[in-house]
Amino acid sequence: MKVLRIGVAPYEAMKARTMAIARGELTPGPDEPKLWFSSIESLARVLSDRNRALIDLIIERRPQSLAELEQLSGRARSNLSRPLKSMERFGLIELVEGEGRALQPRVPYDEIQLDLPVGPQRRMVLSA
Repeated sequence: MKVLRIGVAPYEAMKARTMAIARGELTPGPDEPKLWFSSIESLARVLSDRNRALIDLIIERRPQSLAELEQLSGRARSNLSRPLKSMERFGLIELVEGEGRALQPRVPYDEIQLDLPVGPQRRMVLSA
């Protein structure tokens, strides 16, 4: 099972963590989040109820093109473009070239887990 772990941390903490990794001072563990958001609000925008329903639809129905996804979802292409591109940018979905050069949406994960430490543990996770 392929799992995407998501973390939430302030931008400055994420930047400091990234720099520590780049300098070789910190090695991320295999169970640590691979995708980070700067706030719960930004995470909620990308993984809104409507977008999660779209992810579920892609998994369940496996549309062969964006036109097919449009039909299955009942949403106009203009209402699909922005959320699909946003989810693709974060790696939540993939848009791969399918038959006849049509873009085919795919979900590369079986599960998404949210790591949300609170209190002093939150600061330790980012600086450890």
